[in-house]
Formats: sequence, C-alpha cells, structure tokens
Amino acid sequence: QQQPTMNIAKSALALALASTARAFSPAARAFSSAATTSRGGAFSTGGGVSSSRKVISSSSVSTTALKASVSRLTEPAKDLLPGVDVFIFDCDGVIWRGDSVIEGIPETLEKLRALGKKMYFVTNNSTKSRAGYKKKFDSLGLDVPAEEIFSSSFAAAAYLEQTNFKESGKKVYVVGEVGIQEELDLIGVPHFGGPEDGGKAPDMGPGGMLEHDPDVGAVVVGFDRNINYYKIQYAQLCINENPGCEFIATNTDAVTHLTDAQEWAGNGSMVGAIKGCTGQEPTVVGKPSPLMIDYLCDKLGLDRARICMVGDRLDTDILFGSDNGLKSLLVLSGVTTEEKLLSQENTITPDFYADSIVDFFIDEK
Repeated sequence: QQQPTMNIAKSALALALASTARAFSPAARAFSSAATTSRGGAFSTGGGVSSSRKVISSSSVSTTALKASVSRLTEPAKDLLPGVDVFIFDCDGVIWRGDSVIEGIPETLEKLRALGKKMYFVTNNSTKSRAGYKKKFDSLGLDVPAEEIFSSSFAAAAYLEQTNFKESGKKVYVVGEVGIQEELDLIGVPHFGGPEDGGKAPDMGPGGMLEHDPDVGAVVVGFDRNINYYKIQYAQLCINENPGCEFIATNTDAVTHLTDAQEWAGNGSMVGAIKGCTGQEPTVVGKPSPLMIDYLCDKLGLDRARICMVGDRLDTDILFGSDNGLKSLLVLSGVTTEEKLLSQENTITPDFYADSIVDFFIDEK
C-alpha cells in the first residue's frame, strides 16, 4: 500500500551533526557541507525498491497473500553475512525489551564486530536523547560508541536545525519527555511543556479557557507517559491558532515496549490525539523517513545493496529498508509475530525473518 508522503528535509541531519560534533565530529564535518534541501520539500529516495523485492535462497520459504517469498533465515553464513557490510538495528524489540537485554545480544554484537561489520542503532523512541541512550546501552553491558546511536528525538531537533527554526525567534511546545528537550537544548532552541506539564489540568468550569503562548512556532509530539488533556488542548491551540505553527511527530508507532511483559500504546496514540483535534497531518521525522540512510550512504560512501535493516516492525523498520533499497530482516523478538508476517492482510515482506539476531550465527549451534 502506498504510504503518505512525508514532509522530511534530507539535510536536517547535516546541520545538527555539525552543531553537536562532540560525538560525531569526523563524519559531521564531512556531511555538514552538503546540506541542500530546503524546508517543506518532500524527499524522494531514488533508487528505492518495491516492498515485494525478495531474495530467494536455500532458506525455508513461506508465502504471503502477495505470493512474495518470505525466507526464514536458516543459513546466515551463506545467505546473509557475506552480502552485508552494515547492519542498522532498531533497539526496542531487537536489542532489548523494556529494560532487559534480549538473551544472546551482547555476544552476537561482538561476533559481528569481529567479522568487521559496521553497526548503527536507530530508534523511534524519543524518550531519551542520544546521551540518554548511550547510558542505557552502557547499563545493559553493551559497548556501543555514541556515534553509532540515532534517536527520533535527535531527528526532530535536526529537522528544526535545518529549517532555521532558531532564527525565527519562536518557541517549541513539547508533548513528550526529556529526550526531546535535551536535544533541543543542544541546538539552542527555546522550549517548554514536556514533563513540566504532566500534572496540569485546564480550567473547564464556566467561562474557563486555557491561555496559550502565541510565540509557539512548532509543536513536537513524542512518546509521553504523562500525556493529559492539558497537553492535548495546549498543542491544538498552538497548531490551530498560531499562524504557521508546525506539527512535528517523532514517529507514529502503534505500540511500544515499556516492559518485557506486554505491548503498550505507542506514540501513534499521542499523535492521533493531536491529529484528531487539529485536522493536520504531522511532519514525521523518525522511521521510515530516509534521513538517516541518506547520511550513511551519501556521506560515508556506503552501498545500499550491502546494508541490512533489522527490526521488529513491518510498517516502520521493514518499510524503511524496502523503500530505501536495503536488505531487510524482521525479528520475532518484538511486536510482530510470525502469524502476522505470514497473514493474508500483510503486504510488507522482508528479505528474511528470524527469531532474533542471535540466529545470525545459528550455523555455529
């Protein structure tokens, strides 16, 4: 099915990387000189492929309603590893679930590094900044350099950086958590809302109304465990009543992993609430936006055909891979079940699927 066109600026990553060069300095300097895309332009990936592109191998093969082959990974040493130089991993449901690392992940990442594979970790979860995610990787015993980590909170700040939002003199209202605020601080954009508005309630008595700041030029909506009616009302007032106020979503994921016990409503529920009362479609900066993959390919000289996107979601991770000409692999360690993958309703198919990335070395068992 055709996905809605996303209003995403290709060069957003460039300027933000340059301004936060402490962690990303070598690549950032190379990339910052190439910023070219202006605000408001929808980005065309070029070289993208149909989501039904498939690799037929000696792996066991199932069939979907599209009659497209879906290969379970059984011989990674033959079918996967030789053809991949770079792995892009989602985090929730792939590396960890909630605050628990998935069994076998540390050893698997070490084996991939020993083979000379490059790795990047791209998450749609905006609750933490890149610095926050670095701390989480460390706490889970995962040795991941800061320059390999990208979050949707960073992508939101990068988009605002590219569009010269700071020069407008406007403010950002945040529906979300500290990750967005920390990334906005790094680029010097004034903001308010977020956790500070978690306990507020508007006056809804006779004649009651909620005053809002007319200088808000953008509302950024990310996952918010303290979403409330005050925040929804404040956001809709800014978007509906402030001329030119932009509606930005870090992602529209339906569900997320807060704990390893069950699925929880994701940022799609927060974004949906704001869409419902404004009638506006947001600018989406997280996956399946091509922003990150353009950086990796165009500025680091990587070959799309030798990159594999690994995730647990069909409509973000696998679509991100198939729409951008990458190999893709779905893991069943997150939100997507084998039943859903192989159902007649599913129209998004990966090149391979596996129980988890531990199966990358199933040949050794």
